[in-house]
Amino acid sequence: MRLSGKRVGRREILEKTGNIAQIAGARQYRLEGGYARNMKAIDVNTGSGLNFTVLPERGMDISLANYKGVNISYITSNGETDPAFYEPEGIGWLRTFTGGLLTTCGLRSFGPPCNDENEEFGLHGRYSTIPAKQVCDSSHWEKDDYIVEVSGIIEECRIFGDKIRLTRTIRSKAGEKSFRIEDEIENFGFKAVPFMILYHFNIGFPMLDYGAELKVESSECIPRDEEAKKGMKNKSFFSDPIKDFKEQCYTYKMKPGKSGRASATLVNRKLCGGLELRIGFNTDELPFMTQWKMMGQSEYVLGMEPCNVQLDTRANHRAKKTLPFIEPGEKKNINLEVSVLEKDGF
Repeated sequence: MRLSGKRVGRREILEKTGNIAQIAGARQYRLEGGYARNMKAIDVNTGSGLNFTVLPERGMDISLANYKGVNISYITSNGETDPAFYEPEGIGWLRTFTGGLLTTCGLRSFGPPCNDENEEFGLHGRYSTIPAKQVCDSSHWEKDDYIVEVSGIIEECRIFGDKIRLTRTIRSKAGEKSFRIEDEIENFGFKAVPFMILYHFNIGFPMLDYGAELKVESSECIPRDEEAKKGMKNKSFFSDPIKDFKEQCYTYKMKPGKSGRASATLVNRKLCGGLELRIGFNTDELPFMTQWKMMGQSEYVLGMEPCNVQLDTRANHRAKKTLPFIEPGEKKNINLEVSVLEKDGF
């Protein structure tokens, strides 16, 4: 384990601490008051200055996140919201959208509301409003490394309908400024099911600020509409909040780097002498990324959103024959890594 720039072994850690919680670990508790009433939360301390909060009752998604006291995530005016308040129709999803570092969208649809084969789909699907079961803190030692690990199972299913299970594990090696999200998706029914997933990472102030820059490893960038075309030249650069700003969305066709993985990185040269937030993933699992640029007043956020299909309605994907499916008994694995880099580590 690396602490304060030096390597420290398991024996030394155990000799110098009464409990590993002094250094790193996961702390479980319940929230109180308002829309967050009685929701379970898990605070993860990586021991490197990177800390974040997992919400088991919102699909093991992540709300608050900070690095050495510097906030990373964007939190909407809704705040952390119990899924019991979810409104599935139309754009009702927005009333309980926490934002947070990660809101997962899917599993059977994401994107704008639509009707597909006589079934109504609201904005961005149901996933983030489904409580996880079999939630577990299985943090443990691996030789001289302490692994902080939490997991849970989320099932989007109904009788006479589709049945998809996602098993999520979030892992961090204590002392490192990163964590991994390891998702296994399984069709546990007996018919093929449309499978759409988008990882809605939401970056907020002060990680997102005037002068920040987005760097994306891609082969092509496609603006969503005329409003996005207007901002195409400056899509990667960020201003102060703008009154009446209209959101701009772009789809990137991702290109793997030397590691075989693609990444998107937000760089803020004013923080910590230079701070980067990087999201890395495999292009065979997530070939696209949506950029959501919203420079509005109090709605000041950058969305970095890896996805398995371009942002569109499920109905349109079916019509274009681009709708992905997961077969009965099939399992798919998706792995992402979120990491923070300081200037000294560039």
